[in-house]
Amino acid sequence: MSDERTSASTSAAGSGLASGQILRTVLARVPLPLRGLRPRLLTAFVLVAMASALGTGALAFREARTGVLQQSQDAVINRFRTSVDAVAPAVPLSPEQSDLQFAVNQVLRDNRSSGWRVMAAHGGHRAVAPNAGFVEPSPELLRSVRGRRAAVFQRMDVDGRPLLVVGMPVTYASDADGEPRLSGTVMYLEVPQTAELRYVQAMVGGIERATLVALGLAVVLALLAASGVLRPVRALRRATRRMAAGHLDVRLEVTGTDELADLSQSFNESAAELERTVRELRRLEAQGRRFVADVSHELRTPLAAMSAVTDVLDLEGEGETGEALRLISDGTNRLSGLVNDLMEISRFDAGVAELNRDEIDLAESVRRTVASRWPQERVEIRLPEAGALRARVDPRRLDVVTANLVGNALRHGEPPVRVTMEVREEDGAGRAWAVVQVADDGPGIAEEALPHIFERFYKASTSRGRSESSGLGLAITAENVRLHGGRIRAANLPGGGAVFTVELPLHDTGTGTGTEGEVGTGADAGRGTR
Repeated sequence: MSDERTSASTSAAGSGLASGQILRTVLARVPLPLRGLRPRLLTAFVLVAMASALGTGALAFREARTGVLQQSQDAVINRFRTSVDAVAPAVPLSPEQSDLQFAVNQVLRDNRSSGWRVMAAHGGHRAVAPNAGFVEPSPELLRSVRGRRAAVFQRMDVDGRPLLVVGMPVTYASDADGEPRLSGTVMYLEVPQTAELRYVQAMVGGIERATLVALGLAVVLALLAASGVLRPVRALRRATRRMAAGHLDVRLEVTGTDELADLSQSFNESAAELERTVRELRRLEAQGRRFVADVSHELRTPLAAMSAVTDVLDLEGEGETGEALRLISDGTNRLSGLVNDLMEISRFDAGVAELNRDEIDLAESVRRTVASRWPQERVEIRLPEAGALRARVDPRRLDVVTANLVGNALRHGEPPVRVTMEVREEDGAGRAWAVVQVADDGPGIAEEALPHIFERFYKASTSRGRSESSGLGLAITAENVRLHGGRIRAANLPGGGAVFTVELPLHDTGTGTGTEGEVGTGADAGRGTR
């Protein structure tokens, strides 16, 4: 008999596929995408751990199952070959039914306790023992064993019972060349593999328990590793938030020598440099504010004296001397106004500007401001009736806001200048605003000047650098509106001209919090006035 074996097995080696399906099922149930670095990193660690544990368990199961079945199969085939080799000399070249039955009975007698079922076939003769329950070999097995000199096996599942079917041809040695030759007789063996199945099932249970333990340990290790990575990241996030809140002295604890430690060290160095720079900028800013305030304060007294002297000389001067004195008087008055504006700006910068609120009639206050400064034909007033619109504001600062806007429109626009006032409710906010608009019929505001209209000393044209405007009027106006908690903006009208809109809350909101990003969206730079 030859030791060569050929597998015609069509059994499903589905363990690898099953493990792959389990892994894909686990991955499909992971809730992705997740938000944030922490859940994504934890998910990645856990998935890697799960894939490793499940892959290891599936590989171990496949190798163990293959080893068990291979060992059982080899043992059965070797015993069957030994039995067939022992009975082959007693089988003639052209056996009858009785010869085949003798060979079958002899093989079963040698393997009484194995639960074997044996069949011998030659031509049209067949002998089976025991007769009951023998499964007919599949056509694939019959075709495969025909004309071969090696044993052929096939695993089958019949009614839930695993079977190993082996087909082995009976061969004789040839005197000519020594190669075995077929006798035409084939022995078939059917062996139940119930014991092997129980062993594999027990092994699967053990591997599952071991895989669960390994998976739990892998998840715990993954969580610990993720926590170790995320701890410095969370510390960095807290530090950056504190720094954004103004705590520039925040620092991180540097531990280890890895990339995260380098990141923490770089953050500390950046924070220290930023703190030093901000401290220096604040010092220079405070120094500049003190300088402006001191210079303005020192100039007020001599300017007041100069103004008094020039007023007297204006009355007495004649001819060229009088014209020169009037020029000096105009320059002195402009310089005095600029000093007053600088003093006001310095108070805003120092944070000492205060509101002296009083409940007044807003329409009447605006009406008095306009009437006391300009003729009626130059300014059109469309205001509510007296007593219809009252609010708690600072009367002096409201007067400055109105005078600056109307004067600015008259100086840089074209009359008539229109002043309107109305009440506006914010949808859903439950807040009411007094809306004051000052519009003119001039050329409007240059588009490139719109973002800078409320900046200090901004000039839209170099030719206006020597204009009467100091460029501080609109900046002071915006600061006064901010103190009231209001908003101010500037824009161009569709039909031409500029419009400035001031919104003041009708309820006392305390010191304002700014102009809500709308300061600096307006007009021509020289339009600032006092």
